[in-house]
Amino acid sequence: MIEVGRLRALDAVASYGTVLAASGALHCTPSAVSQQLGKLERETGTTLVEKDGRRIRLTEAGRVLATHAAKVLAALDEAEAALAAQRDTVTGRVTVAAFATACRGLLPYALHRLAADHPSLRTGLVEGDPHHALDLLQRGHVDLAVLDDWPEAAITFPPGIASTELGLDIADLVVPTGHRLATATTPVRRDQLRGERWIAAPPGAICYEWLLRVLPGVAPDFLVGEFETQLTLVAAGLGVAMLPRLARPTLPAGVVAVPVAPRPTRRVTVAWRAASAARPAISATVTALRASWDRGHVPGADANG
Repeated sequence: MIEVGRLRALDAVASYGTVLAASGALHCTPSAVSQQLGKLERETGTTLVEKDGRRIRLTEAGRVLATHAAKVLAALDEAEAALAAQRDTVTGRVTVAAFATACRGLLPYALHRLAADHPSLRTGLVEGDPHHALDLLQRGHVDLAVLDDWPEAAITFPPGIASTELGLDIADLVVPTGHRLATATTPVRRDQLRGERWIAAPPGAICYEWLLRVLPGVAPDFLVGEFETQLTLVAAGLGVAMLPRLARPTLPAGVVAVPVAPRPTRRVTVAWRAASAARPAISATVTALRASWDRGHVPGADANG
């Protein structure tokens, strides 16, 4: 009988590529991962890993077993979810991964509500961009992920991931108060934005990819990850930015938000592994996130709201 913990070690090495990275994901030492792999090789009578310089790589047999290990671990998720569904109370632990503005704008209320409604449930939160959060979810390191994407830079969900949309977050042009567009009485057309100095997220971020697709030819002068920092740069008169409303519940002095036409929107989604869908903690967390969204954490129709 193959021990499940050894399959987890093999699955982690297959997913992360090194014993060191696998040990970090499993919260154990590299020596413990190596020991589990050695025991698994003895149990199966098969060489599963081989040295590749200072690293290791899976043999063909190792890759075959790793594929089945992923299926076994998914089946265990389903079994645990089915057992949890038989309980009357929401218990255990649930960890959510979310992008930065969701951590600030949605999760505080959602986690507070979970604590109030389900005191036996322990919660955790990990901040990460949508690609990283989805990766953590797929690998089983978090239970749910709150993600954002734009129609022009949409996320593709891998097999085995279920999701539901929380809503659409509108983006507006953010300019200094003395800017030529600050007093616009109608939504600004995108063709009016040529020649501006742009403040944007760094390359690799979904918001950066989206901006370059919406406004081809834009070359941002300032690349900063924090939306709050972007706002301070706009207030200093250094450029303009396109920011979603969830990222700016309030605006600092010296900054004006102007609607854009056509109206840019990003989708905010919560996702979980389909195998764990029966867990009451999953549905309770989705309910809390939806309540947080619906109660007005997303600013309303007024661009300056």
